[in-house]
Amino acid sequence: EDEDPEKSSLRGSVKDSSVSAKFSDGASSLTKASGSTKVSGHADLVQSGKSSVYRASAGSDVSDDSTCSSICSSASKPHKSNDSRWEAIQVIRTKEGSLGLSHFRLLKRLGCGDIGSVYLSELSGTKCYFAMKIMDKASLAGRKKLLRAQTEREILQCLDHPFLPTLYTHFETDKFSCLVMEFCPGGDLHTLRQKQPGKYFPEQAAKFYVAEVLLALEYLHMLGIIYRDLKPENVLVREDGHIMLSDFDLSLRCDVSPTLLKSSNPGVDPNQKGNQAYCVQPVCIEPACIQPACVTTTTCFSPRFFSSKSKREKKEKKAKADMATQVRPLPELVAEPTDARSMSFVGTHEYLAPEIIKGEGHGSAVDWWTFGIFLYELLFGKTPFKGSGNRATLFNVVGQPLRFPESPVVGFAARDLIRGLLIKEPQHRLAYKRGATEIKQHPFFEGVNWALIRCATPPDIPKPVEIPRPGASTSQKATPSAEKDGICS
Repeated sequence: EDEDPEKSSLRGSVKDSSVSAKFSDGASSLTKASGSTKVSGHADLVQSGKSSVYRASAGSDVSDDSTCSSICSSASKPHKSNDSRWEAIQVIRTKEGSLGLSHFRLLKRLGCGDIGSVYLSELSGTKCYFAMKIMDKASLAGRKKLLRAQTEREILQCLDHPFLPTLYTHFETDKFSCLVMEFCPGGDLHTLRQKQPGKYFPEQAAKFYVAEVLLALEYLHMLGIIYRDLKPENVLVREDGHIMLSDFDLSLRCDVSPTLLKSSNPGVDPNQKGNQAYCVQPVCIEPACIQPACVTTTTCFSPRFFSSKSKREKKEKKAKADMATQVRPLPELVAEPTDARSMSFVGTHEYLAPEIIKGEGHGSAVDWWTFGIFLYELLFGKTPFKGSGNRATLFNVVGQPLRFPESPVVGFAARDLIRGLLIKEPQHRLAYKRGATEIKQHPFFEGVNWALIRCATPPDIPKPVEIPRPGASTSQKATPSAEKDGICS
């Protein structure tokens, strides 16, 4: 996997023919329906033209020696505690002691990627459906992909978020390693975008999807996970229309130190006499400080003067007094793994950040670059730096300025956000230090209720998926044993 000088000079070029015939990194969508199955190689070039690439550096990434937090060992996900699929799995575990491949009926293949195939499966004796990723262990070992498969499994075990996959269980046979995950019947955003008039989303729809992706990335960064492969093909649509970010085999695990930043009190006018202004520059404080004693003390008693002022004037005076004594806002949480560094050549050509292409080493800022490309593609129906080939695309990313097409017409706030995210120098890029907290405050997201976003109405609700009946044709029901070396035919 190490880069030699010849490969380094061709960073980003298309993989050799033996690899290009296989299925791309990150293409194994964990839950894609048959209508949105994405493959790479020649077929992928026809459908989306975007496949993930991975080339490790000679030096090890930060993630190689890092360990997951203690939440990885949790048996269930709290936000999914009322999910009937947990109960169905637990019933079989209690009855038979363990879960294995024999407990599932594989209905059809949903997708295929570089490290495994994904199947729509049913837990036998129930009507509970899952997406099962099956990986051939011998093939992974032969192609030096075992570490990537292990990284994905460990990350999935850590996740507990409404916009990220739920790993219900995982098990191994003599030949296969299996991940049992949530099934999303709505396909992916790439397929959904292709169905839109003009092949781009209206601005409100794009705002909905990128807001949920932003929350998913924020959560990953809080766990010290840099995603590195954001693109519409990896954003899946659940049955309720909300999204789920998938594919973590290219992700980087690193250390992160969440901090709290004090903020000034916007309700106090420092120029007004008699008011004490609590204008504090952002500084890191310990979590223990977030106690009632740390909140600004307000005065409940003040001198009362009788006057002949009108009721209106009294109301205005009272409103100003209330504003002057209001409690300053709580400090904001910032959890951005800014110290992470990797030298690997990882991602999708059209989405690669300049620092990855130039081999300068990269950190969490690459996710905010890809977030900008992602928003651009949803709004304009194409990526901003796409060239005639992969090499031309990489030259454009590094050397060409950002341009917006005249059509479709996109609002100033959206274009301003994209400009801030697609700054080529990572240290000057929006969210470089404060992460998602900074992006949330951008005018583009004005009106978004972040706390209640799961209650928002999605732009599109997928149609119910027809589940294959037991007596149906088995032409689409590929089995793991029918595949060679874990590669889809």
